Amino acid sequence: MTDDSSPAPSDSDASTSLEDRTRSLSRHLEATAELPLERATSRWLGEAEAVARDAATSDLEADIVRERVETVSDLLSEADEPAHDEAREHLEAARRLCTEILEGNERGDPTSS
Repeated sequence: MTDDSSPAPSDSDASTSLEDRTRSLSRHLEATAELPLERATSRWLGEAEAVARDAATSDLEADIVRERVETVSDLLSEADEPAHDEAREHLEAARRLCTEILEGNERGDPTSS
């Protein structure tokens, strides 16, 4: 059970549960939505954002969350590197989070092994 009364952790926060990382992944992709991007890149990021948001906000089993994150990772692999610096930073962070989630590097997550 989690305590929803505490504020959402930042990327540098020590709390790195599956839920926290999935929320962070979703936030990074949401942050690219209004940035000036090439159409194809924007489309891939938009699809990845929708899947990440679903994984972050739905009450899903950890295995299903990881399946959704794998889909996000696949979508992100199709996106070209954005020319926009901020978008590139968010994309790099999102890709890193996908890798960490899929490798089960969430400290404090009893389902990661």
